[in-house]
Amino acid sequence: MTTLVCTNASAAAPAAYASRTHQPRAHQSYTSFASYVRARGPVLLRTARSLTSNPSDAEDLLQTALTKTYVAWDRIEDHRALDGYVRRALLNTRTSQWRKRKIDEFACEELPEPAGLPEPDPAERQALHDAMWRAVMRLPDRQRAMVVLRYYEDLSESQTAEVLGVSVGTVKSAVSRALGKLREDPELVPVH
Repeated sequence: MTTLVCTNASAAAPAAYASRTHQPRAHQSYTSFASYVRARGPVLLRTARSLTSNPSDAEDLLQTALTKTYVAWDRIEDHRALDGYVRRALLNTRTSQWRKRKIDEFACEELPEPAGLPEPDPAERQALHDAMWRAVMRLPDRQRAMVVLRYYEDLSESQTAEVLGVSVGTVKSAVSRALGKLREDPELVPVH
């Protein structure tokens, strides 16, 4: 993956740079640059990924930074500090991309609110609430207690088991049976 970056990086160097250098030196520069990218590419890609949220954007960011590095390759005096140079290029490139991103805002008379779902009638909501509560009240005492603790009191399975002095498995199976009964309750069938 990063090997492709180094093979394309030579094509990205400006023609002026290529004309300034004679062929043997350019080949030597490319060879040392390519070996650097092969050796350090995965580490630099991890750095690029930490700067972006998308892996494809990270690869593009790294390729851009490596292109800038290749163009400046002969001007970099201390090749032991190349990682720092590339990291700075990554950061500067990412900052530039962030600054260039525009968010267009337009003044308007009315806010463009999305058309949401219509709110249910409060009377229908109350009727559904009452029907649900009546169905819960028809459950056996133990199942009702577990459903109330789990879904009305919002306790976890382990907390419900602790309150009732039973095992977590008992809570899971009893709640499962209770939910099955609620799904089949004739008063709640139209809700499905």
